[in-house]
Amino acid sequence: MIFRILFLLVFLLIIEVYAFQAFKTLVKLKWILVTYQVISAVILLFILYSFTRFDSSVGQTKQTMFTMGLLLVVYVPKLILTLLLLGEDIFRMGAGAVNYFIASNDQDFLGSRRRFISQIGLGLAAIPFASLIYGITVGRYNYKVIKQRIFFPDLPDAFDGFTITQISDVHSGSFDNAEKINYAIDLVNEQNSDLILFTGDIVNTHAKEMNPWIDAFNRIKKHQYGKYSVLGNHDYGEYVTWPTKEAKEENFEAIKSLYGQIGFKLLLNEHTYIEKGNDKIALIGVENWGHNFKKAGDIEKASQAVAQDDFKVLMSHDPSHWDYEIKNHHKNFHLTLAGHTHGMQFGIEIPGYFKWSLAQYVYAQWAGLYENLGRYVYVNRGFGYHAYPGRVGIMPEITVIELKKGKNVA
Repeated sequence: MIFRILFLLVFLLIIEVYAFQAFKTLVKLKWILVTYQVISAVILLFILYSFTRFDSSVGQTKQTMFTMGLLLVVYVPKLILTLLLLGEDIFRMGAGAVNYFIASNDQDFLGSRRRFISQIGLGLAAIPFASLIYGITVGRYNYKVIKQRIFFPDLPDAFDGFTITQISDVHSGSFDNAEKINYAIDLVNEQNSDLILFTGDIVNTHAKEMNPWIDAFNRIKKHQYGKYSVLGNHDYGEYVTWPTKEAKEENFEAIKSLYGQIGFKLLLNEHTYIEKGNDKIALIGVENWGHNFKKAGDIEKASQAVAQDDFKVLMSHDPSHWDYEIKNHHKNFHLTLAGHTHGMQFGIEIPGYFKWSLAQYVYAQWAGLYENLGRYVYVNRGFGYHAYPGRVGIMPEITVIELKKGKNVA
């Protein structure tokens, strides 16, 4: 822990030195420079103090989220400044070496820092600064309803036009605005879907986080064909230190009961059938299975009594499960619904044209619809937020999927 804090301190001090150089290049009034240094020092000390006070038995709190938000808002822009000025220093060193050893020029080895580089750096730094502030103040509750129509040649006739609303990654322990949450619940209800599915992470860690929000989520109306859910990786209480094994198990049982308290049937490596008219589809729910996370999901157990030719909708929280086990599975899971990634809550997305996030370097499937040999996975961007208390570019999502009979048109 001490080594981590020292490493963080050294890293942030380097950033501070470069950022101050850029600031000093443009500002000459001494009192402004001193004020900047004092504010920077206070923020740095507060961040370091907050990290030293982190309690591994409690996990994420409002304090840790505030600290993470402050860290990103202050130091991501300064990091951009640092990288730009570091690049300038490398150029200055190269130019100085040429002047000194080849041209035998007596001018200063490094030369003076150029004002316009600092101006460009501050201009570029203003973009993530404004974006991160927006993400905290507006973006985290800027809910989007995303509609997706998917065609399947072997969809049972009665389910042509069947609609599914998906929510995922609620992370109720992060919420702080009842009005916004109720607005999101209203959006869910307005979709009037046939079925609603919740693909895990109802809390950050502790079951009690959901207590203030049970009434709000109980407002999700009964859907004609039911309300079903699965567990996410955060639902197992894996990311804190528990006093006893029994305490962890008690919390886990309480978390599982939360889904029932808000009217969702929790599927634990099991399946059920959704019947409409003379037709049916299999709805399969597995516990969390992640390539780099808890592997409690058992697709064989969950689908043991499901026939090869049944139309199948699978709920699996982590999309890496689809990538590693599901997409080429012999039982042909037609549609998998996942979440987990949040799109890292930061990225650039122009619907239908372009999307980018750091999440794509970790997950092959990280947001939206993906296909492999006629089998699909849809990755929900998440209802809530975690760690960074905001969203930039990748907004909280309520998904509405319409199943259609036929072939997709390219």
